[in-house]
Amino acid sequence: MAYRRSQKVGLSTALFFALFLALTSYFVFAAIQGDYGHIKRIQVESEERRLVLRLEALKLEREQLKNKTYRLSDGYLDLDLLDERVRKVLGMARVNDVIIR
Repeated sequence: MAYRRSQKVGLSTALFFALFLALTSYFVFAAIQGDYGHIKRIQVESEERRLVLRLEALKLEREQLKNKTYRLSDGYLDLDLLDERVRKVLGMARVNDVIIR
C-alpha cells in the first residue's frame, strides 16, 4: 500500500509542476510577445523616436515657411525674395541672366 501512496503523491507532484511550468511559460511568453510585452515596447519606442525626428524636421520646415511668409507680407517686403519667387513661378528671366539646366 505504501507503494501506491507514493505513486499518487508523485503523480500529483508531477501534475503540480507541469501546471506550474505551463503557467510560467504562458506568462513569460506574454511578457515577451504580448500586446504589452517587451518586443512591443521596443517597437513603440522606435516609432516614437522616428516620429520625434519627423516632428523636428516639420518644425524646422514650418519656421522656414513662416520666415518666407513674413518676408513676403505687406508689413515687410523682401524684394529679392519676391523677385526669386516670381521668376520661379512664372518661369521668366531677364535678358542678361544665365540659365543653367
